[in-house]
Amino acid sequence: MSKTAAKTNETIEFPTFDASKATDQFRAFAEKGAEQSKETYSKMKTGAEEAQKALETTLETAKSVGGDLSLKTIAAMRANADAGFSHLEALAGVKSISDFVELQTAFMRKSFETAVEQGKELQSIGSKAATDVSKPVKDVFEKAMKELKVA
Repeated sequence: MSKTAAKTNETIEFPTFDASKATDQFRAFAEKGAEQSKETYSKMKTGAEEAQKALETTLETAKSVGGDLSLKTIAAMRANADAGFSHLEALAGVKSISDFVELQTAFMRKSFETAVEQGKELQSIGSKAATDVSKPVKDVFEKAMKELKVA
């Protein structure tokens, strides 16, 4: 006989199927999946809680900073209005054109300087506000990115 004939006469044995082992393996797989699901849910819940806290902090900070910015703006407007009315009173007492020009020039110079100072102050408050408002969200994002890199 040839080699191929010899091989065909041999019987091939397949492993027997043991249902109890398959059940144990399926149970272990299901338990592992459930455990991983619980861990994932826990991480998602923690992340959602941290994001909620960050959002609440951001909104509180925005409210506070917005109030500060509004108060500074109102104070600047009040100061400008007072300066304008004082200037009108001074203009009412002017006796000559040269006094008028001198008074008007001084008022314009002072108004410009005041506007520059007020602008710097409002810009400073605005920059600080942007930093303070974005900080909680930035911190949560950076923490999440670090956890992703670890995982």
